[in-house]
Amino acid sequence: MPQSARWKRRVLWTGLFPASVLVIYGILFAVMPDKASMALRSSGHVFLNIIVPLCLVFILMLVLNLFLKPAHTVKFLGKGVGIKGIILTATAGIISIGPIYAWYPLLKELREKGVGDPLIAIFLGNRAVKPFLLPMMIAYFGWTYVLILTVFTILGSLGVGYSVGALVKEKTSLSFHV
Repeated sequence: MPQSARWKRRVLWTGLFPASVLVIYGILFAVMPDKASMALRSSGHVFLNIIVPLCLVFILMLVLNLFLKPAHTVKFLGKGVGIKGIILTATAGIISIGPIYAWYPLLKELREKGVGDPLIAIFLGNRAVKPFLLPMMIAYFGWTYVLILTVFTILGSLGVGYSVGALVKEKTSLSFHV
């Protein structure tokens, strides 16, 4: 298939979802204008809530593409990264901000550059630990509960990362050796 035909096909498939949404909204506006208007406002609010984190992630992707070459990525987060790569990934997951789905494009790109699925799983698992929320959690639940929950969340993400690596049988495996 020629390059231009592939490009046209890709554009067609990429535009299919937005076009379908527009058609559905058009039908809803004709049938139920009040509910369609409410749904459109709700969709607008969701869009406004995700646009800033998505822009930040895309800017981060741009910076990573400019300065971080695949060889660097694999060096720090590739096969057999050891404890340093695991700690780096867990820390990145803990300090990451914004909605989780805003991180998916960046994680996909890192995966394509050689970052292993186990490390991506560790990153995603550690998103549940939010340092800025810890004081509030301690106020509600107490030190002991929060400490145990946080430690088990981090250890659980390591277990999930190891399990993903064992089950996916990918080319980049997670090494827990120092």
